[in-house]
Amino acid sequence: MSRDEAQSGLFGAEDEARLLAIARGSVAHGLRHRCALALDLGREPPALRAVGASFVTLRTGGGRLRGCVGSLERERTLAEDVAANAFRAAFHDPRFAPVGPDELATLELTLSILGEPERIEAASARELAARLRTGADGLILRQGACCATFLPDVWESIPEPGAFVRALEEKAGIASWTAPVEAFRYATFTIGRRR
Repeated sequence: MSRDEAQSGLFGAEDEARLLAIARGSVAHGLRHRCALALDLGREPPALRAVGASFVTLRTGGGRLRGCVGSLERERTLAEDVAANAFRAAFHDPRFAPVGPDELATLELTLSILGEPERIEAASARELAARLRTGADGLILRQGACCATFLPDVWESIPEPGAFVRALEEKAGIASWTAPVEAFRYATFTIGRRR
């Protein structure tokens, strides 16, 4: 059973559709008002009012990455988190220019709902790579103020565990393991990706 199948009981089809509508609505709202969509939480389904963490990935109609922003910590309701991260992915991902009005209709949105992070004990990058579940684990690396994550989808472009860890070390700005490095794995439940 895949991780998505194992976690599919968390959300019904209506919840998933509503989360995608919130994300797209927040991008559209941002184009008009330069801020994320505000929500009336009393009108949202119970699963969306639970505290959660998400990443929102935007791709062009051709599948090219257009923005990806998210939260590692559960600090607000899932509905609010998706709205905020969709807005940030569209307009504040520093790798890309802000999304323009002509792009909205063709944007493909994928939501990754993060599971609870689990610490992985490892004394080196090599040891960490050996403990990863290839193709399944999202990974967070922290060393002091340096922190970065790769969603499980990154395995599609970096399938070798050692290379996966090295690329994340580079993204986080971790030059060596002489100072302690904290590693956490997490699962995601994906909404919106063509399966």
